[in-house]
Amino acid sequence: MKKFTQLTLKERYQIYAYIKVGYTQKEIADCLGTSQSTISRELKRNSSEGDYKPEVAEQLSFYRHKYKTKHLKLTRKVMNYIKDKLKEDWSPEQISGVMRLKKLPWVSHETIYQYIYKNKYHDGKLYLKLRHKNKKYHKRGNEYNSRGVIKNRVSIEQRPKIVEHKKRVGDFEIDTVIGKNHIGALVTIVDRASKFTLIKKVDSKKADIVSQALIDMLYPIRELTHTITSDNGKEFAYHENVSKALDAKFYFANPYHSWERGLNEHTNGLIRQYLPKQTDFTKVKRKEIREIQNRLNNRPRKSLGYKTPSEVFYAKVAKVLTA
Repeated sequence: MKKFTQLTLKERYQIYAYIKVGYTQKEIADCLGTSQSTISRELKRNSSEGDYKPEVAEQLSFYRHKYKTKHLKLTRKVMNYIKDKLKEDWSPEQISGVMRLKKLPWVSHETIYQYIYKNKYHDGKLYLKLRHKNKKYHKRGNEYNSRGVIKNRVSIEQRPKIVEHKKRVGDFEIDTVIGKNHIGALVTIVDRASKFTLIKKVDSKKADIVSQALIDMLYPIRELTHTITSDNGKEFAYHENVSKALDAKFYFANPYHSWERGLNEHTNGLIRQYLPKQTDFTKVKRKEIREIQNRLNNRPRKSLGYKTPSEVFYAKVAKVLTA
């Protein structure tokens, strides 16, 4: 049996002729001196609507090889691009995705990870730009067990089904990120459809302060605000004030069901990339918070087709306003 090479047009005509006289794939392979798997793959990949024709098969094969993704080695130019984007806090998947989207010389995210780990082996510091820095993720413990009961809370079970589809802007998930020694907090808001994020620093997570922060952040886009979903933290006890000010529906996830607000939990993790636990929020300036917000909103996301949250959010807003 000859070593596999690309089938020629002549061989494709032979395959066509053998099929017409009723040869099996194994018999065709024997006649051509190739493997049965080669014949099977040829018929599967290069048939059109179940019918094998040599001219069509040749064209399909040509265009598939012409336009298939080319895997490149890490050139100096590619390595510099990767380093630049890591400094902007892009993940390997985001870097690879945008390279492909913009038709730049492309390498897979696995190759980028290998490059980072090789760099670490040689005492490089690129791995520090990875979100988790090789650390394990720890779930929240039971410190939230005694949150108390919030008056007139409306369960997520009653939330409109359209929210699950993530097609429209204005369905938000909210949460708080707490500073060192429980002093200071961030109020975070994330749009489910676009992942567009708003962050506001507050002095404490008291309900009146948090509710006012939510109103301040969402009031400019209140006409686009449909729903708000939070966990059962006591900081959201004044949810009715928020709902009334914004004319929006306010829903609460089920206790200990963090996956019902998975996007916001994930976003808080991204924020912790810049403000790790035990960060003293009293020393964090509001300008720094705005910079973090801008970075998150202008970072490409795989789930958005490697577009940025800002691009998707404003495109959807423009569509709503011009409808």
